[in-house]
Amino acid sequence: MTIIREDFREILRLVRPGSRVLDVGCGEGALLDLLAHEKQIDGRGLELSASGVAACMARGLSVVQGDADQDLDHFPDRSFDYAVLSQTLQATRNPRHVLDELLRIAERAIVSFPNFGHWRVRWSLLSRGRMPETKALPLPWWSTPNIHLCTLADFMALTEDLNLRVDACAAFAGKGPARPIEPTKAIENWRSESCLFMLSRNGGPAIREPSPGSGDLFDG
Repeated sequence: MTIIREDFREILRLVRPGSRVLDVGCGEGALLDLLAHEKQIDGRGLELSASGVAACMARGLSVVQGDADQDLDHFPDRSFDYAVLSQTLQATRNPRHVLDELLRIAERAIVSFPNFGHWRVRWSLLSRGRMPETKALPLPWWSTPNIHLCTLADFMALTEDLNLRVDACAAFAGKGPARPIEPTKAIENWRSESCLFMLSRNGGPAIREPSPGSGDLFDG
């Protein structure tokens, strides 16, 4: 039995069946494959590593090798319904530009990242005086690909700077399922180990967030 990551479950819940999806930093294609089978999406992937691209192609997925910091610029406006960036934003050189580009090429962006404001991170810094190693941040500082770690509050400030609308927001902690949150509440910056957002441009059509446990984004 295949174990599905909880953040993938949440993305699966948010994405509308039959939609056009770009998965940026798609790895070996697990999410794209899941969306293709469960939601019958028209999926594409962008992956930096040659081994990841090869693994995706072995699954029969349409994936090209590329760098999110540079190659998103080559996609036409509104090429996709959703652009997904799962646990990758913190590894980009210019997160602001990447996020801006996601919402140029897609109507909605689904972005997840580890929250550096989580209480375990704060406690590790306070008690040990060293960079933390947690489930969401498992590698030591000298070998991690993460170069732009942020807190939930930092990310919210960036969405405001880019004039983006938060259409859905969920948090994860431990092995538990996604928990819908109000991201402006200070307590969530302490208790959320990682966060997932669905974003759109302010001024665009409102997007109804599905309730937890419902099937598709639009029922009926």
